[in-house]
Amino acid sequence: MNYNLNAHEKASVLSIGGELDALSVRDLRPVIDQIGENRPSKLLVDLSQLRLIDSSGVGAIVSLFKRVRAYEGSMAVVGAQEQPLAILRLLQLDRVLTRDAA
Repeated sequence: MNYNLNAHEKASVLSIGGELDALSVRDLRPVIDQIGENRPSKLLVDLSQLRLIDSSGVGAIVSLFKRVRAYEGSMAVVGAQEQPLAILRLLQLDRVLTRDAA
C-alpha cells in the first residue's frame, strides 16, 4: 500500500494505492490520526490507484468517515474501481461514502 495526504485550498486529498488489507492498514492509522488532529473541513479519499481492499481496509475507511463526521467535516470516497468498488457496493457503502463530495 502507498498513500499520500495533500492539503489543497478547497479540500484535503488522501490518495491510497496498492492493497489496503490487514497487513497494510496499520500504516494508515497514523494518517487517520493526523487527519483527526488537523480536522480538514472537506476530505476526499481517492481510491483510483487501489487494487484491493479487505474488511480491515473497509474498517479503516469507515473509521475515518466517522472521525471526520464527528467534528462536522465532510468526506467522500472517489475513484474506486474494480474490486474495491465491488466491495463498497456489496456493503452498500457506495451510497454513503460517495455522495458527500467536497
